[in-house]
Amino acid sequence: MLELDRVRFGWEPDRPVIDELSLKVRAGDKVVILGANGCGKSTLLKLMNGLVFPQSGTVSYAGTSLEKSALAARREFSRRFRQECALLFQHPEAMLFNPTVKDEIGYGPRQLELPDAEARVARWAAELQLAPLLDQPPFLLSGGQKQKVALASLLALDPRLLLLDEPSASLDPATVGWLIDTLLDSSVTVVAATHNLSLAAELGSRCLVLGDGGRLLYDGPVAAALGNLPLLEEARLAHRHKHRHDGALHSHVHVHDWDAG
Repeated sequence: MLELDRVRFGWEPDRPVIDELSLKVRAGDKVVILGANGCGKSTLLKLMNGLVFPQSGTVSYAGTSLEKSALAARREFSRRFRQECALLFQHPEAMLFNPTVKDEIGYGPRQLELPDAEARVARWAAELQLAPLLDQPPFLLSGGQKQKVALASLLALDPRLLLLDEPSASLDPATVGWLIDTLLDSSVTVVAATHNLSLAAELGSRCLVLGDGGRLLYDGPVAAALGNLPLLEEARLAHRHKHRHDGALHSHVHVHDWDAG
């Protein structure tokens, strides 16, 4: 479904955020991207979503290269890609611009001229308990409610590939649980970026661990990665700290929000 071949990208030419990254995502995969803040997780999702483009290497969706010129010139492919590949931003304010919640959820289906746009709005508003807020302006909502609206606006497109950037950042625990159950029970392909190791264990079976400079440190089962303390240290998902016990100085590894034991 998605292939990256030796992708390099940096916001500054001589400082790559993603460097020589190659990987494949197959239909039905549930993939978690793990890494510390600043390692390039959000940038990688934007590359996968065709919002930014590699300085070298290629990103392909279903065998078609995601190039700025191709998305502009090939309207049919661009339309299909924008419906099938949806990105949930870490900060939902970047996604919300319509006057009401109802308009926000229905914006994508209406733009794509889907005949059942109203039914899609009703379905996902009900699923995410947004029905009482449909006439409210999104900017007046709480952070968690905004995140739900942004998520509903993507699910209303019935995407084949769902890209999630820190999906638990603003959601309450009940909604996070609903999201995990919904995604795992569906055929949608998921790539979710997080530094929350507890969430990683729930979201997918395969994980990519990114290190500094967007280097791929690991690609394999989630459980094996979470039990690999040297790997988590290298990725800055665990740290070593010292303390004194009975007069002796000891060093221990502390894993962030995950009990590796």
